[in-house]
Amino acid sequence: MSRRRTLGTKKKLALLAGAAAVAGGGAFAAANASNAAQTAPGAQTRAAGDSTVCQGLATALGNNLRFIDGQRAEPDAQSEARIANREAVVAEIERKQEASGCAAGESAPAPGSAPPPQSPPASQPAQTSQPPQAGEQVCTGSTVALSGEGGAPAASSNQFPVGTTLRVTNLDNGKSTTVTVDSVSGSCALLNDAAFEEVREDGKFLIRRALIEKVG
Repeated sequence: MSRRRTLGTKKKLALLAGAAAVAGGGAFAAANASNAAQTAPGAQTRAAGDSTVCQGLATALGNNLRFIDGQRAEPDAQSEARIANREAVVAEIERKQEASGCAAGESAPAPGSAPPPQSPPASQPAQTSQPPQAGEQVCTGSTVALSGEGGAPAASSNQFPVGTTLRVTNLDNGKSTTVTVDSVSGSCALLNDAAFEEVREDGKFLIRRALIEKVG
């Protein structure tokens, strides 16, 4: 009789240990499922480097923000109106970022920005750069984005004065547009919506391979 009771106790202990193992495994699986559910939504937002569309919008946003900063740093009689216009453009770009699944408010540095040039060696005289001539390629390596502004085809620039005529060619599709600089921006050539439509590729907000020429 005592032997039967001993065997019965061992069986009960084995059953209890198995039940505890099953319960522990279920809790571990449930925790993993809960963690996965919490991290999944964050993976839907794309950074500028993950998408051409996001990068184009980030570049356009950065250009407009730099323009606003420039107007505030050196205001004139028209600065208040220009800032109000660009702030409306910034809000529209941020809306497009959110609608495209991009990180809203993410901006990019100025296209073609480079470190300041170093002074030439003392043994060599410093060379004075000449202003670009009509038909000469300028801003080599710069990308071209859109400003989000309406109106007739035009451009803004941080290197050429108002009234300068530029020809911008999209080397990826061969399309080109000739525009007049009518305001200041944070890049070599920033096209408004009408001008950008003349050279853009469908679904893209940035021209990576651009030829920019000063023609007048």
